[in-house]
Amino acid sequence: MAGEPCVIAVAITGSVPRKKDNPAVPTTPAEQVESTHEAFEAGASLVHIHVRNPDESPSSDPALFAQVQEGVRKHCPGMVVQFSTGGRGRDPAARGNALELRPDMASLSTGSVNFPTIVYENPAALVTDLATKMRNNGVRPEIEVFDLSHIHGARRLVDAGLMDERPHVQFVMGVKNALPAEERLLDVLLGELRRVLPRATWTAAGIGANQSRVMEWALARGADGVRTGLEDNVRASKDRLASGNAELVRMAAEAVARHGRRPASPAEARRMLGLAPAGNA
Repeated sequence: MAGEPCVIAVAITGSVPRKKDNPAVPTTPAEQVESTHEAFEAGASLVHIHVRNPDESPSSDPALFAQVQEGVRKHCPGMVVQFSTGGRGRDPAARGNALELRPDMASLSTGSVNFPTIVYENPAALVTDLATKMRNNGVRPEIEVFDLSHIHGARRLVDAGLMDERPHVQFVMGVKNALPAEERLLDVLLGELRRVLPRATWTAAGIGANQSRVMEWALARGADGVRTGLEDNVRASKDRLASGNAELVRMAAEAVARHGRRPASPAEARRMLGLAPAGNA
């Protein structure tokens, strides 16, 4: 794997962390663009975007997504723009509203799961609706796997013609009440993915203190990418808050290098994920 590229995805904001948790969490479009640019300079080639209302609550406002996308495309040439269609704090009917802006990618959860204090609801009709909107707008899905059955949910979307045989899949580990962050479970998930969707690319995300260990497990198994960022983890260490998304990206780049690889350029990331070159989307 020496010298092989690895996509570093940065989840800059999410729907849960607030500035009271870490003042570096970017919540306004201007803050998000600036934080993304810093992460881009540090080696990130994909940005995962949530937007917030002025009170920091989650928003589905396409105008906010448009502002962030415009800024990222201006200041981070070629970077892969991925919108969240996640459900915490958002009206289900509005979760796909920004897909008409045609980002490069969007997250797609293919089933429901328990979260720390809620049920993260993704009924089949909503999943089909979101997948249809992605297909119709040329948006490539990233399948968020919180449970083994979600791999099979992705297979059903392929069989229905709503996406191709090569989705990008992310295993999310360490959410309380969902998948524990255990290395043996990653092997189970990866084995099932290779059986059910053998052409899929994949990555894994560890939540909170699990971020670095899950990243190491993924890199040891030749993952196409890793994920970091303040959405998942507001700390650089047990004793210190991260100074921003860029610091977490630099830590991810160091992990990538330890495994004999290097951060993918935006053009490499697009090729690896089956995306059109920048400007041709």
